[in-house]
Amino acid sequence: MTENIQPNKGYRNFVLILLTIVYGFNFIDRQIVGILAPFIQEDLNLTNTELGLLIGLAFAIFYTTVAIPIAWLADRYNRVNILSIALATWSGFTALTGLATNFTQIGLARMGVGIGEAGGSPPSHSIISDMYSKEERASALGVYSMGIPLGIMAAYFVTASLIGATDEEVNWRQIFIFLGITGILLAVVVKLTIPEPVRGAMEFDETKQIIKPPFIESLKTLLKIPAWWAMCFGIAFGSFVSYSKSAFHTKFLVTLDPSFDFKTLVIILGVINGITYAGGAFFGARLADNWGKKDIRAYGWLPAISIALCLPIGITAWWAPSVEINLIFTSLFLVFMGIYLGPCFAIAQTLAPIHMRAMSTALFFFILNMIGLGLGPTLSGWLIDFFKTNSGELDSMRYAMTVVSCVFIPSIISFLIVARKLPKDWKIAEKNNLKLAKVNSS
Repeated sequence: MTENIQPNKGYRNFVLILLTIVYGFNFIDRQIVGILAPFIQEDLNLTNTELGLLIGLAFAIFYTTVAIPIAWLADRYNRVNILSIALATWSGFTALTGLATNFTQIGLARMGVGIGEAGGSPPSHSIISDMYSKEERASALGVYSMGIPLGIMAAYFVTASLIGATDEEVNWRQIFIFLGITGILLAVVVKLTIPEPVRGAMEFDETKQIIKPPFIESLKTLLKIPAWWAMCFGIAFGSFVSYSKSAFHTKFLVTLDPSFDFKTLVIILGVINGITYAGGAFFGARLADNWGKKDIRAYGWLPAISIALCLPIGITAWWAPSVEINLIFTSLFLVFMGIYLGPCFAIAQTLAPIHMRAMSTALFFFILNMIGLGLGPTLSGWLIDFFKTNSGELDSMRYAMTVVSCVFIPSIISFLIVARKLPKDWKIAEKNNLKLAKVNSS
């Protein structure tokens, strides 16, 4: 494909699937630390606080801050090049994670992974938005968001396939190295097969040159959109709980029932994440598009309802008396957690001006990941150590995660604000993009 030629529908869907796979690798590299947490923690002699920092702030600080300048580049230069380089970078550092021998080394490797992953979603969201119209965008981004549950599922399956016959034969280093090498090969495929689409092609027919505003102007423009701002906090607080759960869930189940076969547990968790979370993401995106045609406020109401259901289900799961009961409630929890992804991604792209879409994604993920990924696992690890002074390991995790689950409440409030502000902001976005289209095509 030559640059600036729009692909046909079949190739457009191929690109969407490939970008979803890349996004899946993004989450494989994150989830794998939580899955292998008991073995990494024992091998490197880490506290729960250190483990939380490793999964949380050590990764998130670089991931979120580097994403903003990368998004600035993605709004101006070839997004496919940026994406392929980013994928190769984070995959290389994933391989290096397997060579770490202490907390400092593994922390530096995870920082490197964060720097690389910063270049993943902003260009991908921008590419997808230039291939799908605003009427199809939530569904397309819902498919893309399925990279999260599919990546998590793949992480469990890769772990199950590479561990030994017993729990004592889990070579966590080999798993990181394998994933890193595979990701580098995928980066080559991305570079060779994905075209660079026309910017704004779904908003207007012909584009001569889209004017790119300075960074500060882009920032001010996005932060003046109330529904965009509320959506960011809604998904950030929801992700705070979700990332905390994924960071310590495997450890919780191993502690709950040490006799439960670890390989079997990993396979079950992989199936659950792949079916329920992915199903929720797909269903939520379709429901948002269909409901949104009748009432645009659905993009706020649907996430608010799904998160409200997650609150009691999530707390019940932590207090389950057995692994089996926990897995039942976890399945329900993941269905509703997946529902809000598509609507949020669609809001981030549709409310943003055409020439600020990568920046919109970067700022959106900055807020989401600093609060959700950065603070969630970090605070959870600290709370587990805090409660552990007066309780056993199992109860300390239950108390900590019950407290963490209450962060769903500000998430619900934020999405209700989205529903209230979205109709006005959506109309303004459509009007501004139409005006921009006329200016740039004249």
